[in-house]
Amino acid sequence: MKYALLVWSNLKRKKTRTVLTVLSILVAFLLFGLLGAIRQSFSQGVDVAGVDRLIVRHKVTLAQLLPSAYEARIEQITGVEEAVAQTWFGGIYQKPSNFFAQLPVEPAEFLDMYPEILLSDEERDTWLRTRTGAIAGRSIAERFGWSIGDRIPINATIWTRKDGSQTWDFELVGIYDGAKKGTDETQFLFHYDYFDEGRRFGQGMIGWYVVRIADPERAAEVSAMIDSEFANSPTETKSEPEGAFLQAFANQIGDVGFIMTSIVAAVFFTILLVAGNTMAYAVRERTNELAVLKAIGFTDRGVLGLVLAESFVLVIIGGGAGLALAWLLVSLGDPTNGMLPSYFIPTRDMVIGVVLIFVMAFVAGILPAVQAGRLRVADALRR
Repeated sequence: MKYALLVWSNLKRKKTRTVLTVLSILVAFLLFGLLGAIRQSFSQGVDVAGVDRLIVRHKVTLAQLLPSAYEARIEQITGVEEAVAQTWFGGIYQKPSNFFAQLPVEPAEFLDMYPEILLSDEERDTWLRTRTGAIAGRSIAERFGWSIGDRIPINATIWTRKDGSQTWDFELVGIYDGAKKGTDETQFLFHYDYFDEGRRFGQGMIGWYVVRIADPERAAEVSAMIDSEFANSPTETKSEPEGAFLQAFANQIGDVGFIMTSIVAAVFFTILLVAGNTMAYAVRERTNELAVLKAIGFTDRGVLGLVLAESFVLVIIGGGAGLALAWLLVSLGDPTNGMLPSYFIPTRDMVIGVVLIFVMAFVAGILPAVQAGRLRVADALRR
């Protein structure tokens, strides 16, 4: 700490260069934080997926339906505790850009299957007894300014009504919150009975089953037993853990994690070169001064430490400011106004960011610092 003034004075020597380098580092870590939040959103549900839940869908594709009669047969399989049906509704609200997940479900069974979805007792009871009632996640409700008691028309793109109309009317009776950070709060959930009786076709068919098992360690075994139960039938099944299903669903638009990692890696490599070049120039410009420091008693290790300290101060200021700014911007809310299922920077990404700050500072400064430490006084003074 006693040489802090000396380190700071060296950084202020070329103010413009120092400021530009700090800003470059800031942008790199800002991008790292924002991309981390976006990656988390695209992979939402994977981290909070129940380890004791399986997804059972049609063997060929999720677009093919399964008979609702499968539920009772699945629940009879050893190791299965409960099965809950879900179906993709695929409607839009007011205009095509207002697209979000809508699912007809059995309310009581659904809430029992997903304890991370929090409703007040009053809202739960109202939903159970209101045939046209629906609940919505906090995020989607805030996006459209919904409040409890609103009448919400959803225009079907798949499931038209028996009378030929495309509009389904619902009463919003509850707004749920997530018990865990990362819980999808963009869903719109309503009664399966209301949906099944009102749709023009497909009665008695559902999209997929969510199955809770007694022992997560037996997930593969139970999955095989379920698929064996319906083997060689007109509608064979494919069962897999909920996390794997959600990850595969997210990967349909590409390996988001790999894309984000590639972008961040390219940016960090470029900024590493910038920071390393800044430190190299700083040492080259002060060759004579470093020689004088050695002449008055500074050791090789002391000079190395001074140069490395400059690198750490430079990167810590830029990187810390970048991470802080990213956290601030993300905490202001979803920039897409509720279209992203979840939007936050995971704690692990913040920890990784801090580690990267120190790694970048060390890598950028170690070579110039070693060169400065090895300077011979006589040779340096002749330059």
